[in-house]
Amino acid sequence: MDKKFQTALIHAPRKAGQYIETIQPPLFRASTIIFRNTDALFNRHWTDDYDYSYGTHGTPTTFTLGDNIAQIEGGKYHLLTPSGLSAINLVNSCFLYQGDEVWVPDNIYGPNMEHLNYLESHYGIQVRVYNPIDAATFQPTEKAKLLWLEAAGSITLEFPDLIGLVKKARAHNILTALDNTWGAGLAFNAFDFSDEHLSVDITVHALTKYPSGGGDILMGSIITQDKALHHKLFRTHAVQGIAISGDDAAQIQRSLPSMQLRYEQQSRNAVSVLKWLQTQNAFIQVLHPSLPDAPGHAHWKKICTDGHSAGLISVIFRPEYDLAAVRKFCDSLNLFKLGFSWGGPVSLVMLYKLREMRTLENTHLQQGLLVRFCIGLEHPEDLIQDIQNALKQLQPQHK
Repeated sequence: MDKKFQTALIHAPRKAGQYIETIQPPLFRASTIIFRNTDALFNRHWTDDYDYSYGTHGTPTTFTLGDNIAQIEGGKYHLLTPSGLSAINLVNSCFLYQGDEVWVPDNIYGPNMEHLNYLESHYGIQVRVYNPIDAATFQPTEKAKLLWLEAAGSITLEFPDLIGLVKKARAHNILTALDNTWGAGLAFNAFDFSDEHLSVDITVHALTKYPSGGGDILMGSIITQDKALHHKLFRTHAVQGIAISGDDAAQIQRSLPSMQLRYEQQSRNAVSVLKWLQTQNAFIQVLHPSLPDAPGHAHWKKICTDGHSAGLISVIFRPEYDLAAVRKFCDSLNLFKLGFSWGGPVSLVMLYKLREMRTLENTHLQQGLLVRFCIGLEHPEDLIQDIQNALKQLQPQHK
């Protein structure tokens, strides 16, 4: 059939082969996916492992990335979302109904708490807070449906009693969801983290951090081992129209081969900086799971047997340094850039008013303003010099 010029531009008379063997998998960009015939259209189901029916359900590019993230984390089934927070919100909206009780650690990721507070005020769920390093403070009622875990915790980096908390949740038939962004599937296996082969039910992971590694891609994942649980999450994922860009997936896929190397280097860099920070009089407390006196250190040592500890360090300034002084310290840093997130090549710093972020009384934390360092890939001696120069700008408040 002869085609007019405009038609031939769309339906080319020749078509190159659609696949060759390459180091990086090919990139598929798709909203519409073409079915070979009506059999292919009707003899398919959304629960198929690879349901190529529409771009929101997935393409070879997104499924390849999801499969790789699931393998890294020790799970079987995956969903990808536009951000780590969207993955968290999907879990909340999938499993929590009016009157249900959800338990969260006192050091929960702030935006997760904001979403749960929204659900509490609008839809009548009940949010309860526990101390992550003391499983006895987790006291679920018959209404409890979901337990959130973070290892290590947001900002103050306490490593939780995962074994005690998961055992207690299982005894009460409560789903467990772990924010696995800090460990990234490399510090420990969330689906097999004890001699008894304990496992969480769900992990969420901000692929924005270590998997991306460039500070330029937003994405999240949800990983499970249970097919029925996965299908429930997948159904919510589908009806909410959640989807990711193939280009973004390909970028993260390209970064995965170096992920472990970057994670381990940033962890080593952090330990070098950590040792120096402990010698500085400006800080009343230095927080890092590897320190023997760190909150939850025994839990970290038992579970993170390879000694991995990511690249995050928090410090609490002595009370004589007021907000103006600590702000000046942050503004005086050169290599450390003021910004949220972590896992990229550039080191970051962020200032927090800890008293405004916690519900429980934290007797293991000293009083003072907290600064979190996210250690990048710069040489640690240069990072130490940068902090040292900024500390010279500190002026204590005289009362």
